Order: sequence, then C-alpha cells, then structure tokens
Amino acid sequence: MANSRKKKAHLLGIGLDNQDGHKRITQAEKFSIVGGSEETHDRITETLVKTFEDLKRKGQTLEETSAPELAELIEKNHPA
Repeated sequence: MANSRKKKAHLLGIGLDNQDGHKRITQAEKFSIVGGSEETHDRITETLVKTFEDLKRKGQTLEETSAPELAELIEKNHPA
C-alpha cells in the first residue's frame, strides 16, 4: 500500500548575534526566522524571500527541490 501522505517542508533561519535584547520573529507559509540582530534578521529574510521567488519562477515547490539545489539557491541569494 502506497503512502498517501504528502511531503511537507519548512525552512528555519536562526540568527545568533542578537545583543540588543529584541526578540525578532518572522513567519511565512514555508519559512520562519527567529533571533538575530536587526541586520542579520533582515539578511536572512531577504535571502529566503529571494530563494522562494526563484523557486516560483522555476515552477518548483520547496518539497520538490533537492537539498543541493536549495543550498545553491540560498548561496546565490545571500546578500554580499
């Protein structure tokens, strides 16, 4: 009997450099980001938003994307 459960995926970004006491949380349908300084939190958010835009342009979902391809997209979209 085939497993009829659909594969689910969600990305979690964690910023570890928060020293200002603010608790930052950003949630979207397929990713969540917690912690980090304002700059780090914003960079992670920008990276993931651009990554999901690329996936949409390719007609792919997170669940359909291989780990190596996802890593490549994240690296490509990480601000310099």
